[in-house]
Amino acid sequence: MRRRVEARPACSRPEATKKDPEEKQHRQPEATRGRTYSSVLLNFGKCVLLLIIIPPFLNYASLQREEQMLLPQGGQVVDVGLGQKMHLLCKGRGKPVVVLDAPAGMSSDTWLHVQESVSSVTQVCTYDRVGLGFSKRAFPNETTGTEKVWGLSTTGRMVDDLQRLLRAANISMPFILAGSELGALNSRFYAHIHDVQVSDLVLIDPIPDEVFEEQQWNEYWYGKLLPSLHAQQLSAAAGLSRILIILGVLEPSIKGENVSEEVVQRQKYLLSNPVHQSSAVDEHYFMNESAAQVRDITKFKPLSSMISVSVLTGDLFDQQMPEHLNQVLSAGFVCAECRWTHMCRQPECSVPVMALVCILPMCLVAALSCLAQRNCLRSEGTMPVKG
Repeated sequence: MRRRVEARPACSRPEATKKDPEEKQHRQPEATRGRTYSSVLLNFGKCVLLLIIIPPFLNYASLQREEQMLLPQGGQVVDVGLGQKMHLLCKGRGKPVVVLDAPAGMSSDTWLHVQESVSSVTQVCTYDRVGLGFSKRAFPNETTGTEKVWGLSTTGRMVDDLQRLLRAANISMPFILAGSELGALNSRFYAHIHDVQVSDLVLIDPIPDEVFEEQQWNEYWYGKLLPSLHAQQLSAAAGLSRILIILGVLEPSIKGENVSEEVVQRQKYLLSNPVHQSSAVDEHYFMNESAAQVRDITKFKPLSSMISVSVLTGDLFDQQMPEHLNQVLSAGFVCAECRWTHMCRQPECSVPVMALVCILPMCLVAALSCLAQRNCLRSEGTMPVKG
């Protein structure tokens, strides 16, 4: 009996041995399938990680190299104190000096044709506001004390930066100050605060002080324009803008037959530069506050009667803007403080981007030239040039 009982397990061993290979055969495909899925997911994760890391890294490396290569010839990066440096480009000789202030989010390249033309008459200086172009952002731990009153990327702070830049660069005073859009707000503020330093004021399509009281304007500015600028900033930070430029999908706003390849490459550099794009967003975001600062300063400190003011405006503020908003801007500016107002209607071009490099210079150059040569006609509503 004992042998029979003991024999049964012995007989069952071969059966168990036969079943084991069958079970292994069933288990092997499942294990292989699991390893395949894991490897696919791992490889996919690696690809996604590379796509996230490599474009920003390559873009950053390219920006470091291009910053030195694309600095405008004759331009200088001026130390304005407190560890802050700003880009300034002056051309020509003579007095009074003409200082040009660009629209919101734009670099000094906006003025390239105007500067070339007027520099044959007198010295013309353009500059990049803090964070734009080749001007560095301010260090957060440095202070002038003005940010307690004027926030960063607002007109008050920009005027303080410009004043320190002009003094550090030894620009002759008084000078002619010309600005477009946000630059016009800055120019007006500067003339009120530092009236002794300004001889003439030229405002190109200035923004009305009360424009942000219009609901339609606020909806456009904060609902459409700012989100698109935020998208450009994120695209630049991710390195996507550089890829889109290479593919020809994204193009600079300043281009054309009369624009040199160097300027085009510089604009591509700025499109790919997240610092420039971030500063452009900030300037647009705080435009309402900048307009309020100008409105307040005009109430407390009237403009000097020694400063002449010329206003150059077009029928279209921006071709990409809805028509009814263009009408609000083109008709909304009232210069109650102006001693002299000269209107130059230019319906062929929009001012903020392309007007300063196409049709408008015909009017602007004439205005700046006659002011520099002191031979302007002083009659309201006329072109300020002797016929």
